[in-house]
Amino acid sequence: MLFDTHTHLNVPQLFPEAATLIEHAKELQVSRMAVVGFDTETIEKSLELSNTYDSIYSIIGWHPTEAATYTDKIEEQLVTQLQLPKVVAMGEMGLDYYWDSAPKSVQHDVFRRQMRVAKELKLPVSIHMREATEDTYRILKEEHVEDMGGIMHSFNVDTYWMEAFLDLGMHISLNGIVTFKNAPEVKEVAKAVPKDKLLIETDAPYLTPAPYRGRRNEPAYVRYVAEEIARLREVSLEEIGKQTTENALKLFTKAK
Repeated sequence: MLFDTHTHLNVPQLFPEAATLIEHAKELQVSRMAVVGFDTETIEKSLELSNTYDSIYSIIGWHPTEAATYTDKIEEQLVTQLQLPKVVAMGEMGLDYYWDSAPKSVQHDVFRRQMRVAKELKLPVSIHMREATEDTYRILKEEHVEDMGGIMHSFNVDTYWMEAFLDLGMHISLNGIVTFKNAPEVKEVAKAVPKDKLLIETDAPYLTPAPYRGRRNEPAYVRYVAEEIARLREVSLEEIGKQTTENALKLFTKAK
Protein backbone atom coordinates (compact mmCIF):
# COMPACT_ATOMS: atom_id res chain seq x y z
CA MET A 1 0.00 0.00 0.00
CA LEU A 2 2.86 2.41 0.83
CA PHE A 3 5.72 3.45 -1.47
CA ASP A 4 8.93 4.76 0.15
CA THR A 5 10.18 6.89 -2.73
CA HIS A 6 13.60 7.69 -1.24
CA THR A 7 15.55 5.31 0.94
CA HIS A 8 19.19 4.33 1.29
CA LEU A 9 18.97 0.60 1.88
CA ASN A 10 22.27 0.53 -0.01
CA VAL A 11 24.45 2.19 2.67
CA PRO A 12 26.60 0.25 5.15
CA GLN A 13 24.22 0.89 8.05
CA LEU A 14 21.38 -0.97 6.27
CA PHE A 15 22.68 -3.04 3.35
CA PRO A 16 23.81 -6.10 5.37
CA GLU A 17 20.28 -6.40 6.78
CA ALA A 18 18.42 -5.61 3.55
CA ALA A 19 16.39 -8.84 3.39
CA THR A 20 15.20 -8.45 6.99
CA LEU A 21 14.38 -4.76 6.54
CA ILE A 22 12.39 -5.46 3.37
CA GLU A 23 10.32 -8.06 5.22
CA HIS A 24 9.73 -5.69 8.13
CA ALA A 25 8.58 -3.05 5.67
CA LYS A 26 6.04 -5.46 4.19
CA GLU A 27 4.68 -6.13 7.70
CA LEU A 28 3.91 -2.40 7.98
CA GLN A 29 2.30 -2.36 4.50
CA VAL A 30 5.27 -0.82 2.69
CA SER A 31 5.01 -2.68 -0.59
CA ARG A 32 7.47 -0.70 -2.74
CA MET A 33 10.59 1.39 -2.29
CA ALA A 34 13.08 3.34 -4.40
CA VAL A 35 16.69 2.89 -3.29
CA VAL A 36 18.75 5.97 -4.11
CA GLY A 37 22.39 5.65 -5.19
CA PHE A 38 24.52 8.79 -4.99
CA ASP A 39 28.09 7.66 -5.72
CA THR A 40 29.75 4.68 -7.41
CA GLU A 41 29.43 2.23 -4.51
CA THR A 42 25.86 3.08 -3.53
CA ILE A 43 24.75 3.06 -7.17
CA GLU A 44 26.07 -0.48 -7.60
CA LYS A 45 24.28 -1.64 -4.44
CA SER A 46 21.05 0.07 -5.47
CA LEU A 47 21.13 -1.76 -8.81
CA GLU A 48 21.90 -5.03 -7.03
CA LEU A 49 18.88 -4.61 -4.79
CA SER A 50 16.49 -3.65 -7.58
CA ASN A 51 17.67 -6.61 -9.63
CA THR A 52 17.06 -8.94 -6.69
CA TYR A 53 13.69 -7.76 -5.36
CA ASP A 54 10.54 -7.11 -7.34
CA SER A 55 9.44 -4.48 -4.81
CA ILE A 56 12.56 -2.34 -5.21
CA TYR A 57 13.40 0.26 -7.85
CA SER A 58 16.56 2.29 -8.34
CA ILE A 59 17.15 6.02 -8.51
CA ILE A 60 20.76 6.83 -9.35
CA GLY A 61 22.79 9.98 -9.76
CA TRP A 62 25.57 12.06 -8.22
CA HIS A 63 25.04 13.80 -4.88
CA PRO A 64 26.08 17.47 -4.67
CA THR A 65 28.49 16.72 -1.83
CA GLU A 66 30.31 14.44 -4.31
CA ALA A 67 30.28 17.00 -7.12
CA ALA A 68 34.05 17.51 -7.07
CA THR A 69 34.54 13.86 -8.11
CA TYR A 70 32.16 13.95 -11.09
CA THR A 71 33.87 13.19 -14.42
CA ASP A 72 33.03 12.48 -18.04
CA LYS A 73 33.66 8.79 -17.36
CA ILE A 74 31.19 8.78 -14.47
CA GLU A 75 28.62 10.47 -16.65
CA GLU A 76 29.10 7.90 -19.41
CA GLN A 77 28.59 5.11 -16.88
CA LEU A 78 25.49 6.79 -15.51
CA VAL A 79 23.98 7.12 -18.98
CA THR A 80 24.34 3.36 -19.44
CA GLN A 81 22.99 2.49 -15.98
CA LEU A 82 20.06 4.88 -16.23
CA GLN A 83 18.70 2.89 -19.16
CA LEU A 84 18.35 -0.29 -17.10
CA PRO A 85 14.70 -1.33 -16.77
CA LYS A 86 14.29 -0.79 -13.02
CA VAL A 87 15.98 2.62 -12.86
CA VAL A 88 12.99 4.94 -12.54
CA ALA A 89 14.61 8.36 -12.00
CA MET A 90 17.93 10.21 -11.86
CA GLY A 91 19.26 11.55 -8.57
CA GLU A 92 19.75 12.49 -6.03
CA MET A 93 21.22 15.60 -7.56
CA GLY A 94 21.08 19.24 -6.59
CA LEU A 95 22.82 21.67 -4.26
CA ASP A 96 24.11 21.42 -0.70
CA TYR A 97 25.53 24.58 0.86
CA TYR A 98 25.47 23.14 4.38
CA TRP A 99 28.38 20.73 3.97
CA ASP A 100 30.18 22.95 1.46
CA SER A 101 32.26 19.98 0.25
CA ALA A 102 32.47 21.32 -3.32
CA PRO A 103 32.57 24.91 -4.62
CA LYS A 104 29.18 26.29 -5.56
CA SER A 105 30.25 26.71 -9.18
CA VAL A 106 31.19 23.02 -9.36
CA GLN A 107 27.91 21.96 -7.76
CA HIS A 108 25.99 24.12 -10.26
CA ASP A 109 27.84 22.61 -13.21
CA VAL A 110 27.33 19.01 -12.10
CA PHE A 111 23.67 19.71 -11.34
CA ARG A 112 23.07 21.16 -14.80
CA ARG A 113 24.95 18.33 -16.51
CA GLN A 114 22.79 15.74 -14.77
CA MET A 115 19.62 17.65 -15.56
CA ARG A 116 20.52 17.52 -19.24
CA VAL A 117 21.21 13.77 -19.08
CA ALA A 118 17.83 13.20 -17.42
CA LYS A 119 16.08 15.29 -20.05
CA GLU A 120 17.78 13.38 -22.87
CA LEU A 121 16.73 10.06 -21.33
CA LYS A 122 13.25 11.32 -20.42
CA LEU A 123 13.65 10.48 -16.74
CA PRO A 124 12.28 12.41 -13.75
CA VAL A 125 14.79 13.83 -11.29
CA SER A 126 15.16 13.53 -7.51
CA ILE A 127 16.41 16.81 -6.07
CA HIS A 128 18.55 17.30 -2.97
CA MET A 129 18.33 20.86 -1.65
CA ARG A 130 20.00 22.00 1.56
CA GLU A 131 20.41 25.67 2.41
CA ALA A 132 20.30 26.41 -1.32
CA THR A 133 16.63 27.01 -2.07
CA GLU A 134 16.89 30.03 -4.37
CA ASP A 135 19.72 28.63 -6.49
CA THR A 136 18.03 25.23 -6.73
CA TYR A 137 14.84 26.85 -7.95
CA ARG A 138 16.71 29.01 -10.46
CA ILE A 139 18.61 26.09 -11.98
CA LEU A 140 15.51 23.88 -12.18
CA LYS A 141 13.67 26.69 -13.94
CA GLU A 142 16.53 27.50 -16.32
CA GLU A 143 16.99 23.81 -17.18
CA HIS A 144 13.24 23.42 -17.82
CA VAL A 145 12.55 20.69 -15.28
CA GLU A 146 8.93 20.75 -16.39
CA ASP A 147 10.04 18.73 -19.43
CA MET A 148 10.64 15.65 -17.28
CA GLY A 149 9.24 16.37 -13.83
CA GLY A 150 10.64 15.21 -10.57
CA ILE A 151 10.71 15.21 -6.79
CA MET A 152 11.70 17.78 -4.21
CA HIS A 153 13.16 15.17 -1.88
CA SER A 154 13.03 15.70 1.90
CA PHE A 155 11.14 18.95 1.44
CA ASN A 156 11.60 21.13 4.53
CA VAL A 157 10.92 24.73 3.56
CA ASP A 158 7.67 26.70 3.62
CA THR A 159 4.47 26.84 1.58
CA TYR A 160 5.75 29.81 -0.45
CA TRP A 161 8.51 27.67 -1.87
CA MET A 162 6.20 24.69 -2.12
CA GLU A 163 4.04 26.71 -4.51
CA ALA A 164 7.10 27.85 -6.45
CA PHE A 165 8.33 24.30 -7.02
CA LEU A 166 4.83 23.07 -7.79
CA ASP A 167 4.66 25.74 -10.50
CA LEU A 168 7.70 24.04 -12.08
CA GLY A 169 5.76 20.76 -12.14
CA MET A 170 7.57 19.17 -9.21
CA HIS A 171 6.25 16.69 -6.64
CA ILE A 172 6.73 17.36 -2.94
CA SER A 173 8.12 14.46 -0.90
CA LEU A 174 7.82 14.46 2.88
CA ASN A 175 9.64 12.28 5.37
CA GLY A 176 10.15 11.99 9.14
CA ILE A 177 10.60 15.74 9.50
CA VAL A 178 6.82 16.11 9.23
CA THR A 179 6.47 14.24 12.55
CA PHE A 180 8.85 16.57 14.41
CA LYS A 181 7.28 19.01 16.87
CA ASN A 182 9.77 21.71 15.83
CA ALA A 183 8.80 21.58 12.12
CA PRO A 184 5.59 23.64 11.88
CA GLU A 185 6.33 24.83 8.33
CA VAL A 186 6.59 21.25 7.07
CA LYS A 187 3.32 20.38 8.78
CA GLU A 188 1.70 23.28 6.93
CA VAL A 189 3.14 21.97 3.67
CA ALA A 190 1.68 18.54 4.44
CA LYS A 191 -1.75 20.08 4.75
CA ALA A 192 -1.44 22.31 1.69
CA VAL A 193 0.26 20.25 -1.03
CA PRO A 194 -2.19 19.10 -3.75
CA LYS A 195 -2.97 15.43 -3.30
CA ASP A 196 -1.74 14.54 -6.80
CA LYS A 197 1.69 16.05 -6.06
CA LEU A 198 2.33 14.43 -2.68
CA LEU A 199 4.92 11.70 -2.12
CA ILE A 200 6.29 10.03 1.02
CA GLU A 201 9.78 8.79 1.87
CA THR A 202 12.07 7.88 4.76
CA ASP A 203 15.57 8.92 3.61
CA ALA A 204 16.58 5.98 5.82
CA PRO A 205 18.81 5.56 7.74
CA TYR A 206 18.43 9.30 8.41
CA LEU A 207 15.58 11.51 9.70
CA THR A 208 13.77 8.85 11.70
CA PRO A 209 10.15 9.81 12.39
CA ALA A 210 8.44 9.87 15.75
CA PRO A 211 7.92 7.63 17.67
CA TYR A 212 11.44 6.35 16.88
CA ARG A 213 13.27 9.64 16.49
CA GLY A 214 16.89 9.31 17.56
CA ARG A 215 17.18 5.72 16.37
CA ARG A 216 18.24 4.35 13.00
CA ASN A 217 15.58 4.86 10.34
CA GLU A 218 14.38 2.12 7.99
CA PRO A 219 11.88 1.85 5.09
CA ALA A 220 9.12 0.39 7.29
CA TYR A 221 8.91 3.69 9.13
CA VAL A 222 7.46 5.48 6.12
CA ARG A 223 4.20 4.27 7.63
CA TYR A 224 4.60 6.78 10.47
CA VAL A 225 5.19 9.56 7.94
CA ALA A 226 1.97 8.58 6.17
CA GLU A 227 0.06 8.40 9.46
CA GLU A 228 1.12 11.92 10.43
CA ILE A 229 0.18 13.33 7.02
CA ALA A 230 -3.19 11.57 7.26
CA ARG A 231 -3.74 13.13 10.68
CA LEU A 232 -2.81 16.60 9.45
CA ARG A 233 -5.03 16.32 6.36
CA GLU A 234 -7.86 14.66 8.32
CA VAL A 235 -8.09 11.66 6.02
CA SER A 236 -7.40 7.96 6.45
CA LEU A 237 -4.03 6.26 6.26
CA GLU A 238 -5.45 4.16 3.43
CA GLU A 239 -6.24 7.27 1.40
CA ILE A 240 -2.73 8.66 1.83
CA GLY A 241 -1.20 5.29 0.95
CA LYS A 242 -3.31 4.85 -2.16
CA GLN A 243 -2.80 8.42 -3.41
CA THR A 244 0.94 8.63 -2.83
CA THR A 245 1.54 5.21 -4.39
CA GLU A 246 -0.51 6.21 -7.44
CA ASN A 247 1.48 9.45 -7.68
CA ALA A 248 4.79 7.58 -7.53
CA LEU A 249 3.78 5.05 -10.16
CA LYS A 250 2.56 7.80 -12.46
CA LEU A 251 5.84 9.70 -12.10
CA PHE A 252 8.04 6.60 -12.35
CA THR A 253 6.80 5.48 -15.73
CA LYS A 254 9.20 2.51 -15.79
CA ALA A 255 7.75 1.11 -12.56
CA LYS A 256 5.08 -1.58 -12.63
